[in-house]
Amino acid sequence: MDYATIQTLHNSLPSFSPYVPTSLLPFIALILLSSTFALAFYFSTLPKTAPIRELGVALLASVLGGFGVVALFCSVGVYV
Repeated sequence: MDYATIQTLHNSLPSFSPYVPTSLLPFIALILLSSTFALAFYFSTLPKTAPIRELGVALLASVLGGFGVVALFCSVGVYV
């Protein structure tokens, strides 16, 4: 394939459209990061005799925090 063929193919493709509207990203970030904060508080009140529950709460808080930070960055224009 030469450059002109690839350029024609590229120009014929539809533009990118995200699955989640960018106007919802601040609210998603708020919900996810608030949930992370609440789970971190809950984690600090757990008895140290339940390691499985501690691990589950910590993993959930970590995942929610990770997605919340990405949503927050994307909502302010830093697309990661």
